[in-house]
Amino acid sequence: MQLPPKVRGLIETRAEAVGFAALKAAAAEMSAAYREGKPSRIAEDERVAAYLVTRMPATYAAAYMVLEEVRERIGEVATILDAGAGTGAASLAARAFWPSARITMIERDRALADAAREILPDAEILVRDVKQIAPFPPADLILAAYSIGEFGEATAARMWQTAAKAFVAIEPGTPKGFALIRKLRDLGGYIAAPCPGNVPCPIVEPDWCHFAARVERSSLHRRIKEGALGYEDEKFSYVVLAKHPVEAARARIVRRPEQQPGLIILHTCTAEGLKTERVTKRDKEAFRAARRARWGETL
Repeated sequence: MQLPPKVRGLIETRAEAVGFAALKAAAAEMSAAYREGKPSRIAEDERVAAYLVTRMPATYAAAYMVLEEVRERIGEVATILDAGAGTGAASLAARAFWPSARITMIERDRALADAAREILPDAEILVRDVKQIAPFPPADLILAAYSIGEFGEATAARMWQTAAKAFVAIEPGTPKGFALIRKLRDLGGYIAAPCPGNVPCPIVEPDWCHFAARVERSSLHRRIKEGALGYEDEKFSYVVLAKHPVEAARARIVRRPEQQPGLIILHTCTAEGLKTERVTKRDKEAFRAARRARWGETL
């Protein structure tokens, strides 16, 4: 998964204007500030360029993976609200599935909002604090990608109430991120994904439910991260809440499939709880399907 070519070009232009040394230093400082829970003190151009290079591709990949399923289960939407939009990664992913939808983004950081405006010039952008907006602009689909941890559950509840068709929340695939997603499952409505319907969550601490989207690293990204691999896996937790009944998955693969000689082990979440399916070569058709199965897919 990678960003569209036009967006990659815009990011490269911004990165070149900043320079590699400054870009690498900004990315390192942003990562340190994130781990320590402190605001970063970086010049705007450097901060935005570092964010675009290192974080936007991963956010886009996670949102794309989630919204692909939203499109399958919810169908068409005419209006989209992206709360805490950053540089517009989730909105950009939504545009791939609903090309004619009217998109409104809310982002309090003016520098990030300006970058989002460049990437999605046809969207409306409100440079506001999400927590201070009441009421929210009505929308069929409301997105909150990696932002609820900043503005809180009460604001998320207002988003859910405003959404006409569905509310989507994506958070980091960490125990903390999943704990927040788990609370949002109780906002109401119908759980469209990833859970197999409105059933009690069978995950028991210290385990947590998360998935992964594979992101293709640009050469610049590899140089900044000093990574040898041409990709990275963005781990995330999410929930999709629908206002109307939807057909939920029979089962969801919640771990990377284990492949052994003549055997594939699938760990799944079902309406009856967590299950382990052992598929052997004796069942040729099922074995072929299991070999293609991926973490996060439905059965």
